[in-house]
Amino acid sequence: MTNDTIWRLSATETAEKTRSGELSAEAAVSAAIARMHAVNPDLNAVVEDLGDEAMERAVALDKARAGGATPGPLYGLPVTIKVNVDQAGHATTNGVLALRDVIAEHDAPVVENLQKAGAIVIGRTNTPEFSFRADTDNPLYGRTRNPWGTHISPGGSSGGAGASIMAGIGTLAHGNDIGGSLRFPAAANGAVTVKPGLGRVPAYNPSQKAERGMLSQSMSVQGLITRTAQDLHMSMPSMIAPDPRDPFHIPLPWQGAPLGSPIKVAFTKNTFEFDLHPEVEKALDTAREALEDAGYQVEEIDPPLIRDCGMEGYRTLMGEMAGMMRDDIKVLGSNDINALFNEYFDQFQPFEGAELLAMMAKRTHYARELSLFLAEYPLALTPFMPTPFFGPDRDLEGAAGVLEVLGAALYSYSMNFVGLPAGSVPARLADLPKGPQPINVQVIGQRWREDLIVDAMIAIESRVGRMCDVLWERMG
Repeated sequence: MTNDTIWRLSATETAEKTRSGELSAEAAVSAAIARMHAVNPDLNAVVEDLGDEAMERAVALDKARAGGATPGPLYGLPVTIKVNVDQAGHATTNGVLALRDVIAEHDAPVVENLQKAGAIVIGRTNTPEFSFRADTDNPLYGRTRNPWGTHISPGGSSGGAGASIMAGIGTLAHGNDIGGSLRFPAAANGAVTVKPGLGRVPAYNPSQKAERGMLSQSMSVQGLITRTAQDLHMSMPSMIAPDPRDPFHIPLPWQGAPLGSPIKVAFTKNTFEFDLHPEVEKALDTAREALEDAGYQVEEIDPPLIRDCGMEGYRTLMGEMAGMMRDDIKVLGSNDINALFNEYFDQFQPFEGAELLAMMAKRTHYARELSLFLAEYPLALTPFMPTPFFGPDRDLEGAAGVLEVLGAALYSYSMNFVGLPAGSVPARLADLPKGPQPINVQVIGQRWREDLIVDAMIAIESRVGRMCDVLWERMG
C-alpha cells in the first residue's frame, strides 16, 4: 500500500490492517505524518508537530509486536490531541499565550487510555483562547482554517481537531465539549462525533492548580471526532477505560442491553424563534427517511423544555464563569476574547448568589423531564443549528453574531447542561452561494446509551455517504 492509500483508510479499516499484520504501525504513522505535512500548512489545524516522537513510538511498537507483544485495539492508529489536555512533556496552552510554557508532567486519562490501546499521537490541535468559542483562533497559534474553504469557520473549540481529521490527518481526533465543542467542529467540517454523557470518559488534567467549578465538571466531557460513525464504535471502548483520578467516572460497558424493535425516535424541526434554513430542513428530512428505512419508528414530537433548559443553562454557566474565571480572562486574555465574554455576559446575564444555586438545583428538573421523555423515545433527531454553519469570526460581530453562533445552539447547549449524550452526523452537502457546506443533524440519546446514538448515525451515514470523500476530491 502507498502513503496516499493508507491515510485515506478509516480508523476501523486501519485498525483491522494493523492488528492483522497487513499494515505496520510505522507505515500507518508515516502516511499520516506525510499527509499532515502536505495539508496542515494551509489549515493550521495541528499546532504542534509530534512526527519525530510518533515515528519512534511506532517503530518501538512494531518491534515489541515482533517480539510477541499482543497489539492493542487501537494498535498503530495515528491520532491527535487537543492542546487543552495534558500530554506529558508538552504545553497545555488552552490557546492562551501566557500558558505556552506550562509543560505537563503527566498524561491526562484520555491520552493514557488512547496510548495504552496502541494509538500514537502525531500532533496537538488548535483551540480558541480558554477553549470557549465556537470558532478557532488565538494570539498564540493563529487561525485554523476549514478544509472546505475560508467561507466556513472550522468551528470550536475543537476546531483544530475537526479540520485535521476531515483533511485526512490521522485516524482519530481527540476533542472535548462543554457546550458543543465536539459537535460544532463536526458540523462545520462534515465530521462525525458523539458527545458522551456525564461520567462516561474519565477526565482530569494533572497540571491543573485548582479543581474546576461544579458546572464545568458536570458539563464538560472528553470525546473523539471521526470521519465515519463506525469509527466511534471501534474507538470509544478504549476511551472509556476507568481511571481513578476521575472519582465520578462510571465504569459501564460501551454497548448497552438491546432494546425492543422498532426503536422509537422523536423527530423535530422546531427551531424556536430562529428561522429554519431550507438546507437544514432537507438534511433533517433525509436523516428521518434514512432512519425509517433502517427500521426505526420515527414520530414527530418535540423533546420537552429544550429552549428553557438551554437559555437558563447559558446563564447558569456564565454565573460560574463570572465568579471563577472572569479575572483570569481579563488578565490573560486578548482584547477579542474579553470583548466576546462581555457580549456573553450581556446576552446571557449571569445568575448570581442564591439564584445561581437555585438554577444549579433546577438542572435536575430538566434532566428528569428529558429522562422521562427518552424512556418512551430512546432517541431524538433534532437540528443542531437552524442555519448552515457560520463564517470565521462571526461571534465577534457583536450581539447579532453571538446570537447566531451561541444563542441559536439551544439543542447543543441543553444537552451539556443536563449531561445527556448527543451525536452529530452529516446528512446533506448544501450547494450555497459562498461554496459547498456539509449540514449536520443531531441525535440525542438516553443517558449512557451512546451506542444507540452511533447506531442511528451509521444508518444516516449509510444513506448520505462519507463527506470526507467529496472533500478530498475538492482538495486534490
